[in-house]
Amino acid sequence: MFKCIRHYYSVLILLPLLNGCVPYFNQPLSEQRAEIGAETPARKSLVSLPEPKEKIVAAVYKFRDQTGQYKPSDNGANWSTAVTQGTTSILLKAIEESGWFIPIEREGLSNLLNERKIIRSSRANYAGQNESSQLLPPLLFAGLVLEGGVISYDANVLTGGAGLKYFGAGASGQYRQDRVTVYLRAISTSNGRILKTVYTSKMILSQKLDASIFRYVKFKRLLEAEVGFTYNEPSEMAVKEAIEKAVESLIIEGVIEGLWDLKNPEDVNSDVITKYVEGKEDNQGADFFDQLITPRRRKFGLGFNGGSWLYMGDYKHTEMKAMAGVSLLYDTQTALQFGLNFSRGDLATTNYFQKTYNSLDLTAKYRLLPYKDWTPYIEGGLGVFSEHEKSIYTIDLSNSIYTQALYGAGVEFLFNDRIGLNFSVLNHYIFNDNIDGLKQGNFNDYFWEGKIGLNFYFDKIWDRNKKKKNRKEKVQKKQ
Repeated sequence: MFKCIRHYYSVLILLPLLNGCVPYFNQPLSEQRAEIGAETPARKSLVSLPEPKEKIVAAVYKFRDQTGQYKPSDNGANWSTAVTQGTTSILLKAIEESGWFIPIEREGLSNLLNERKIIRSSRANYAGQNESSQLLPPLLFAGLVLEGGVISYDANVLTGGAGLKYFGAGASGQYRQDRVTVYLRAISTSNGRILKTVYTSKMILSQKLDASIFRYVKFKRLLEAEVGFTYNEPSEMAVKEAIEKAVESLIIEGVIEGLWDLKNPEDVNSDVITKYVEGKEDNQGADFFDQLITPRRRKFGLGFNGGSWLYMGDYKHTEMKAMAGVSLLYDTQTALQFGLNFSRGDLATTNYFQKTYNSLDLTAKYRLLPYKDWTPYIEGGLGVFSEHEKSIYTIDLSNSIYTQALYGAGVEFLFNDRIGLNFSVLNHYIFNDNIDGLKQGNFNDYFWEGKIGLNFYFDKIWDRNKKKKNRKEKVQKKQ
């Protein structure tokens, strides 16, 4: 009995672990030695920037945490700050690794000046009175001062979760997103002019998954088990990534606006700069949660799908039969999408009836979340429906073509702006009660359609080339 119960519930226990198997199976079971700090995804593009014509001497006096916030806590006051206080060090490392700046020490300037005094005093006492021996090389002066700070830390921007429990066994998951925002500006030391200001933000994810069993499996025998884990994205890494992205943005914006020059002017069309410009254009249509509110699909599409038809007519004992279809799509790039659909399949019962039919219809979809990566939708339309004539030599149009109305719902998941995975359920209501050869009752024949398919979206070639050309001309014109 224990074996059956263990087999029954093992799948339920493992379900929440599928999402977070990496954190779970990397539990710290032994001591961990010191290692080089982890890098963020933003660093890869930062160190891939084109080389400058000449490096800029930059000073950072204080890049502060300006939020004044403490870590959120459910158990009373927490006096630990929500944001790391070492943001100046993070910024200095970022500008050094970019290859565009020569960072100079200004945060600990008083310590540096005191040390230089000690050196001069030591030379004067132990190296004789030769004045030249007391001279130190002059300090570098900055042509650029970088200012700004972490200006906000918003906790619990987005929270949610789900759970299910049945007969003493269940699983649940919860998540929370915080948001950190960084501003960075470049100031010319020659005239005090603010050359450029940029700002970036980063979402911080926390999630918790767990599963448990609590059940009597035998008289006086209680089975109880639970498993779970919690994952909190380090806030320091989030701040580091936001600062590195801000440095990258500052450099690229300066290149585009001609504030500083590239070693090779042709690098203005490099992949790093091109992707940044594309991302900035997309960001113009993003909401507070970094979700795009711009069109997610190309204008035209071609869909391939397969599934089954379930006949609901005058005969009993209906069966599900396979169907397949193809669709031509036109997307208005708002909430509406129109489709011309052709499909073929069988309608059948167990003993009395089975025929192959063609369906041609024009439908309209209304998407409830048109700017998300996934969206439910409702669909409706009109079309024609006819029995498929298997012989090409005999064509009989008498009483063989019927009009129909379609309505239903579905959901589409986008992998990118070119490919989408589609699930839908539709009802085909035929305006005739004779498609199965039997007129009976007060209702016409109809059938259900359930299908899954792939939609491939594309632009007209000349539209796509025009967009690329306009983007390059925009960057070159600004430079």
